[in-house]
Amino acid sequence: MATEQSAAPHAAPDTASASRVPHRWRNLLTLTGVISVDSTEGNATATLFPSISSALALNSGHLGTLAALGKVASVPTGPFWVWLAGRMGRRATLVLSTVLGGLFGVLAGFAQNFGTLLLFNTLMAACLIGASPIANAIIADSFTDGERGKAVGILYGIANTFGQVIGPVIALFTGFTDGWRYGMWAIGAVCILSGLLVAFAFRDPGVGAAEEQLADLDEAARVKNSVTVKSVLSLFRIPTYSVMMLSRLLSGHLLIVIFGIQFLVSERGFSNAVAAVVGIPFGIGYLAGTVGGGYLLALVDQRWPQRGRVAYLQLAQVLFAVVAFFGTQFHYSGGVGIYCVFWALMGFGQGVNPSANRPLVTAVVLPELRGQAFAIWLSVFETVAWAIFALAAGQLAESLGLQAVFLWVMVVCMLLNAAVLGLLHTTYPRDARRVRYALEERRRLAGGAA
Repeated sequence: MATEQSAAPHAAPDTASASRVPHRWRNLLTLTGVISVDSTEGNATATLFPSISSALALNSGHLGTLAALGKVASVPTGPFWVWLAGRMGRRATLVLSTVLGGLFGVLAGFAQNFGTLLLFNTLMAACLIGASPIANAIIADSFTDGERGKAVGILYGIANTFGQVIGPVIALFTGFTDGWRYGMWAIGAVCILSGLLVAFAFRDPGVGAAEEQLADLDEAARVKNSVTVKSVLSLFRIPTYSVMMLSRLLSGHLLIVIFGIQFLVSERGFSNAVAAVVGIPFGIGYLAGTVGGGYLLALVDQRWPQRGRVAYLQLAQVLFAVVAFFGTQFHYSGGVGIYCVFWALMGFGQGVNPSANRPLVTAVVLPELRGQAFAIWLSVFETVAWAIFALAAGQLAESLGLQAVFLWVMVVCMLLNAAVLGLLHTTYPRDARRVRYALEERRRLAGGAA
């Protein structure tokens, strides 16, 4: 590591080449499909659950179990899909995981009891989780550091808006006898179509293609180190990465996606179809937060290059906590409209996160390790957070009510999260600088070999 830190900058790389990674915008739009189905799976199941609970005699505890087990299954499968992508290629892996997930979604629609539904829903989640870490690594390989916030914002803005908007559409099926089954079949069909789109439209840019220091080198010269168990475990020696893992365990805003509609049905007395309408403003708010936040982050980086991202991320947690407090802790008359406003603001507060936290993680991890870094972060730590929140909330809701659960998880926990992220003001500048030195050293060695 001393060699990396002492390496002086080498001859200026061809940064123009980095900004012209072939097919990068087409790839981004294609990847929104596979990211969308991951979001759609969780949102649609939560949207359909009130109807599923009536048909199969279930309660909020079952919803917590359904959401939690799907996430728990993702803990080993997320890193597995990334490992498989290194062997058979990222495009083939994305197609396989998405199409297979769609088939399990179709089978879930045929479930006659909770056990069968739980099995196929869990298998679907275990397959679809593979798209997220792979897609995030590809975005890092397609856009430079200054562009990644915008790219991630567009990716997650479109993907999650689709996931939220499709909720009310799928909820329309609940008006029919066993309509939730048609909803599950529709989810499965969307997954399969997304996988086929990747097969025909996606082109892999190669690991490290967008790094400014390595832009004019071929992939063999850009990546000298193979991914091993030891190198993956070394991620936890990166202080910034470890703080981000802890932060993920405190991400209480994840609960709104699982229990938001159930809260409006059970605590505020709206019907399933009416409550599902909040998915539209939530999606619009999320889109504004991700896309607008990505462009805002670029301005923040210019003004405060060392610690701007960290402060931006902290403010996002505080914003969500404040809106969640006023949106879930008080009863409002006048219909669902006022809740649509709060859901839009919570969507915005949640949406500004990806455009900051993904580039932040990317900046402190070497290119060849980013796939596994995102797999551990999104598939393991985020999954554990989902599981804890879903199981605990599902059980506590039966005795305390969802309103009390929301107070502790979406308000108090989010404020604590903002405080923990304050540690990054010390760790992030140092860790990002270490990666820059390592990439400059690779270029120096590649130049010497030439």
